[in-house]
Amino acid sequence: MLLSVKNLGVSYGKIVALHGIDFEIDKGEIVCIIGANGAGKSTTLRAISHMLPVNAGSEITYDGKNLLAYPPEKIVSELGISHVPEGRRIFGNLTVMENLRLAAFARKNGQAIERDIGRVFAIFPRLKERRGQKGETLSGGEQQMLAVGRAFVSGRDLMLLDEPSMGLAPLLMMDMFDALKKINQEEGTTILLVEQNARLALKFARRGYVLESGHIVVSGPSEQLLNDPQVKHAYLGG
Repeated sequence: MLLSVKNLGVSYGKIVALHGIDFEIDKGEIVCIIGANGAGKSTTLRAISHMLPVNAGSEITYDGKNLLAYPPEKIVSELGISHVPEGRRIFGNLTVMENLRLAAFARKNGQAIERDIGRVFAIFPRLKERRGQKGETLSGGEQQMLAVGRAFVSGRDLMLLDEPSMGLAPLLMMDMFDALKKINQEEGTTILLVEQNARLALKFARRGYVLESGHIVVSGPSEQLLNDPQVKHAYLGG
């Protein structure tokens, strides 16, 4: 077991966003969390990244280590967990190459950094073409590529992805998920995906969890969820 989450609770003041949820991910898996806006999907990823305080009794174990004992910056540099946030949040005033190099600031092995930047350019050839271009001048799809590339360079044992399809045209959306599949299969990166496009997420992932109002209500293999009447009615338009 690579990641184990037990009784995860998060509150914003008196509002409880996550009500003690449990889930787990094996090494090398692609797992998705689907649900409506406000269900707690992004909150779940932020809690794993330790960007939000969690409620008493929450447990997050990563590769046998207590993840909650690590400050956010060590989760990236020591545990190899990267987070691609909703909205991309690249540095618009820096070039593509500067964004990628900045993502590797905590790493010491220069050869490994160069190798990973080369892999990013192989997976996303458009970024190589625009490596000297400022992030703010990139298209939405290219900015999403850069956000994923930056995560790849910073730490890629486990990649947390928050709504990677948001704002992308259908063709670019499929290109992005093809690239993520390549990162998983060729690099061995485990992926936890949060996505509002439930059908796309379930076709991409091996397993899924359905989050409603801070509770996990259904879970199972993706094929099973795609054929689940409750899931079809609520999220798949059928």
